[in-house]
Amino acid sequence: MPETTPHEPRLVRVPFERLDGWLLRYDGAHPGTAWRVTGQDVRTESPDGTRLRIAVPFAPLTEETLDGLSAHLQRPWDVGVVLVRKGGFAVASLRGREVVESKIGRRHVQGRTKAGGWSQHRFARRRDNQARAAFDAAAGHVQRVLGRVSGRLDLLGTGGDRKAVASVLAHPELSWLAAAPQTWLGGVPDPNRDVLDEAVTRVRSVEVSIIDPPVAGDDLPGCPAPR
Repeated sequence: MPETTPHEPRLVRVPFERLDGWLLRYDGAHPGTAWRVTGQDVRTESPDGTRLRIAVPFAPLTEETLDGLSAHLQRPWDVGVVLVRKGGFAVASLRGREVVESKIGRRHVQGRTKAGGWSQHRFARRRDNQARAAFDAAAGHVQRVLGRVSGRLDLLGTGGDRKAVASVLAHPELSWLAAAPQTWLGGVPDPNRDVLDEAVTRVRSVEVSIIDPPVAGDDLPGCPAPR
């Protein structure tokens, strides 16, 4: 019999509105599961050896029950999304499930040139100037869209190119965003409506970490996927 080894955690993202159903299916797939809910997370131990952890968004959770978690996630949290890559950006302001306002924009930033010498330096300066203008424009739209929640933003989700995002958020008029809790949504593609919609779904999802029990041979049946 091959030696058993513990599995690496599997990460599943479940939208807030679907978590109740997901947990019911998990409970059905793992009878006898013991649930422990704290202000910071939800953890389980199942008789079959499966373990689960959910970090509570917008912690702490005041009512430390699964019903309390459901009510907690349904509160009208103020959330911002900022996606930036060279030449493109998207920003959205959410209150609960509603996208209150959003903006998607593009600015031309010249690509790299194979020319050498003086031409290469000239193109590099032009590209840097174009990128700076694009980031300035993006910062203005971020302030316009998110300014309504200045000082009370519950979460800021950012994504795209880290240096580009940092350049936009470094603008003085956005210094207030430094106080908001932040989460990185990943190196998303050039922002468009579909990319922004996916980022909105992602920022309003819980991250479930699942550790399957060590088994010899085939894995046990997996946990339910969100639907």
